[in-house]
Amino acid sequence: MDPLDRARRYLELHGRLIDRLRFEALFTGGPRGRVLDVLRCYQNADGGFGNALEPDLRGPGSQPEPVEVAFWILDELDAFDSPMVTAACDYLAQVSAGDGGVPFVLPSVRDTPRAPWWETPDDPPGNLVPTASIAGLLHKHGATHPWLAAATAFCWSRIAEIDETTPYEARAVVTFLDLVPDRARAEAEFARLKEAILATVALDPHATGEAHFPLDFAPEPLRLPLFPPDVIDTHLDALAAAQSEDGGWAPNWSIWTPLVEHEWGGYLTVQRLRTLRAYGRLKG
Repeated sequence: MDPLDRARRYLELHGRLIDRLRFEALFTGGPRGRVLDVLRCYQNADGGFGNALEPDLRGPGSQPEPVEVAFWILDELDAFDSPMVTAACDYLAQVSAGDGGVPFVLPSVRDTPRAPWWETPDDPPGNLVPTASIAGLLHKHGATHPWLAAATAFCWSRIAEIDETTPYEARAVVTFLDLVPDRARAEAEFARLKEAILATVALDPHATGEAHFPLDFAPEPLRLPLFPPDVIDTHLDALAAAQSEDGGWAPNWSIWTPLVEHEWGGYLTVQRLRTLRAYGRLKG
């Protein structure tokens, strides 16, 4: 069966409405406006996003990381002209730390069901996760919200301090450096950090556990020369082969409550299809 047909079946059986509509909009000519209609339901009155848009944060209240999830969806729809973007940036400005970045997670998370890794001190500082990815996406789409200037300065400052990094931080840094307009500065920092970034990457496509593979860092072709073509080709082969018999792609991190396996599965299935198409491995 065709990979798209298999994925459609998986999403019909297991996917959230938003991910079924993303699939339709991106691969079958479905209306993108319906995706935006559903995405608005995850946005709160303060402009932030919650309500398990990020499946491991189950609470209704806004958190910074679901803003990143929302922005990736808006990016794939080329919908950064949506009023949701300005409202979300207003929210980010409200919750930013004094250093200009948004925290990894806010203390309000303690009152809600969530995965055990969502922990925070009482007064959390800004974090490159998710500030760098959010700022990078805003730059990509030419946003001019006042929050972006402070967030960008924060990202440059924190990136300059990095000697060693972690996979999630490295992925956020790659997104920022790939999309930020100051190319000379971005390329200089990338050259300095390339080996540290690569140290967080699982180059063996058969690595098990919570591995972070090249296509997690480069879900579509990058401007930055992070991986040579043969590495990308090897991992595209592995990605295509990883589609399960029921048509989806599963998360490779801890599943702390049963529901999130398919919520993440639906989100990732659309992401994996987009990656295969971005590299010319999938028609449609």
